[in-house]
Amino acid sequence: MQLALAAATVSGCAQRGAPSFVFFGAFFPDWMLLSGIGILAAIGTRGALIATHLTEVMPLQLLLCVSVGLSLATIVWLLWFGT
Repeated sequence: MQLALAAATVSGCAQRGAPSFVFFGAFFPDWMLLSGIGILAAIGTRGALIATHLTEVMPLQLLLCVSVGLSLATIVWLLWFGT
């Protein structure tokens, strides 16, 4: 019973290592790239709201910008790094 419990707790470990990419000869984790993409998407969304004057009528703008950034980062992760 204890062996089955121990095996179930480490079943998520893999030998291939953490998801990363090579950038200038060094390995960087995927989340660093994806967080940068998400931040840029949120900033772009805020700029689009300002440019279209929707900031005057749209409530919860922070929630919208964060949602767009998180959604885009997740989509990029699924398309690029998903296996």
